[in-house]
Amino acid sequence: MSRLGFIMLATILSMASPGPALPQIDLTKGHDGSAPIEITSDTLDVKQDEQLAIFRGNVDAIQGEMNLRADVLNVHYRSDAEGNNSISLIVAVGNVFLTSPTEMAQGDRGVYDIDAGTVVLTGEVVVTRDDNVIRGSRLRLNLATGKSKMDGGPQVGGDQG
Repeated sequence: MSRLGFIMLATILSMASPGPALPQIDLTKGHDGSAPIEITSDTLDVKQDEQLAIFRGNVDAIQGEMNLRADVLNVHYRSDAEGNNSISLIVAVGNVFLTSPTEMAQGDRGVYDIDAGTVVLTGEVVVTRDDNVIRGSRLRLNLATGKSKMDGGPQVGGDQG
């Protein structure tokens, strides 16, 4: 069985029948999507006309117990009728790490869709918990349901998040 085949088999088995030998992804367990998001970085550029804030260098975004780190964070926001801003989409680029108290996932790019309540990591994705490791090319997390899906194999064109 090829390495990719083994990774795919382990991923399928871990989603279908969690057990002590195969990890189940629980990065979203207990996540509160309504909690405020605190973002820190070395620099910040705001493009008001595009409703875009670009955080660069040592970027750290925390929401509840979930932490998102990356080289660059593009934060898309919107304004309501009263002029209050709210985040609608976060795109993380470069050395992306998503951590919870029990797990860590890393990838090349991440998209956190606040409205949909989803996080998608792409690239060479690695999820670790204790000694358990799952690898693939795309990890999809639904923050509301706690369901996750890892796709294997190289990313070829198409949607990146």
